[in-house]
Amino acid sequence: MATPTLDAFQVIADPSRRQILYLLTKDSYNISNLAENFEMSRPAVSKHIGILETAGFITIKSIGRERFCTLNQDGFTELRNWIDHFDEFWNIKLKNLDTILKGKKNSN
Repeated sequence: MATPTLDAFQVIADPSRRQILYLLTKDSYNISNLAENFEMSRPAVSKHIGILETAGFITIKSIGRERFCTLNQDGFTELRNWIDHFDEFWNIKLKNLDTILKGKKNSN
């Protein structure tokens, strides 16, 4: 069975996955330590971690019998590109407004 492909926004739409990403900004955690932060089963947390890993938001590294999760910048690229597009849009709008306001100020 093929795994459905989720875009970055679908991945971060879930509050539990956003919380996992937030926790990983503080440190690398093994899956059991991450699961302690949620009121859901460890398998449910593992499923969220699997989605984050598949989408490229996190990397899992095995050290002995433990699996440690760390943030991976690759997953954030789609989000950054989307935000950058709208940052540019708003910067252009603000520059245009500034030009208009300066034009009115100079005409008074």
